[in-house]
Amino acid sequence: MPEHALTLEQRPDAALAALRRAADDWGAELQKEDGELRLYLPVIHGLRRGLIAGPVQVEPAGDGARVVFRPEESDLSLQIAPVIVLLLAVAGAALAMLWPFFPRLLPLSPLGAILALGGWFLVLSRLRTSGAEEFLGMVGVEAEAGPPARAEE
Repeated sequence: MPEHALTLEQRPDAALAALRRAADDWGAELQKEDGELRLYLPVIHGLRRGLIAGPVQVEPAGDGARVVFRPEESDLSLQIAPVIVLLLAVAGAALAMLWPFFPRLLPLSPLGAILALGGWFLVLSRLRTSGAEEFLGMVGVEAEAGPPARAEE
């Protein structure tokens, strides 16, 4: 798996704090194992969803810090419900397109069009990706924002 890196202007300790805040906000786990930090990151890749894991390092880089995530393991699974909806949409699209060749299908063609559009609106228009690059972007935003302000008592 490819390496994902982000260079920040903040010191390594501030970058590590931003990494921890971003992991909490994302729902990821950041654990220290065998002297290194490991990141367990939930991800969504289109119709697949799961978890990627690997070591993450915060190292000095000039005046700032560099955050490097090297995914080693991934456990992705296919989301079955959207796939079934898409299969119904394909069947509906075929039904809507084949009625000129098979005139007996004309009464069913509106149903086919509704099924095809339903697949688009329920699944395809909502596909998204949230992976390691998006997570590191969130770390950058957290680092720029700085630590949260403490509430006065």
